[in-house]
Amino acid sequence: MSNPDLIRSYWRDFIDGSHILHHQGVVDAYGHLSFRHPLKSGVFVMSRNIAPATISLPDDLVEYWIANAEPLDPNSASGYAERHIHSEIYKRHANINAVVHSHSDAVIPYTIMSVALRACYHMAGFLGAEGVPVYNITEYLEQGDLRDMLVRNEHLGNALARFFDDGNSVTLMRGHGFTTVGDSIQQAVLQAVYTQHNAAIQTAALTIGASSASMTPRAAPSSIQYLTKEEAQAAADMTKWSSGRPWKLWTREVEASGLYVNSA
Repeated sequence: MSNPDLIRSYWRDFIDGSHILHHQGVVDAYGHLSFRHPLKSGVFVMSRNIAPATISLPDDLVEYWIANAEPLDPNSASGYAERHIHSEIYKRHANINAVVHSHSDAVIPYTIMSVALRACYHMAGFLGAEGVPVYNITEYLEQGDLRDMLVRNEHLGNALARFFDDGNSVTLMRGHGFTTVGDSIQQAVLQAVYTQHNAAIQTAALTIGASSASMTPRAAPSSIQYLTKEEAQAAADMTKWSSGRPWKLWTREVEASGLYVNSA
């Protein structure tokens, strides 16, 4: 594949991925996807500051320096305030090639409660058996930082990036949402979708357990049978090699919906 064809394939996957995230309800007007540039060292790519569903052209994409999250072209369209989420992850983790940031309603309760989000079923083995870590931005704020929960600068982004040092794929963000990382756009998008599904499943299971306990107060408390460490790892491996199947379905769904345009 020639260099122009290669970068065009990334553009197309990026735009499809942004549309999929919206179609699956993982992002709305807010949230974003990025990828490490496959040809330009030290560069990553995001869209300009628009809703993911409305990204449609290569001209909607902006190239940024990983070193400081500034655009290569100073005349580029304005970008997202939280692009340091992406730049600092790429800076710290050379093996990460794509990042998704979401404000999923299903996931946020696990960012503000003491109940850990854990892998409940085989499609979310990447969440692990021990519980997804939670980044509390308040612990890293410095004098002069806005307290609006947004990751607006390098030191806040670096603090978040460190949460991926143990090789986990997802980090929750208190009162904000979650960030997931992958070695490809497809993998990061898949993990974002199934993180949301897992959160909904876990909430339903916890609700059933609480209802059961209230109806039979003398019965032993119900508990969720989460995936074991071995099950979670095997399931995570499975989703990696099978990720092409949902991707083909999801791209067909967004193509058929009539809402999304991909002219890359």
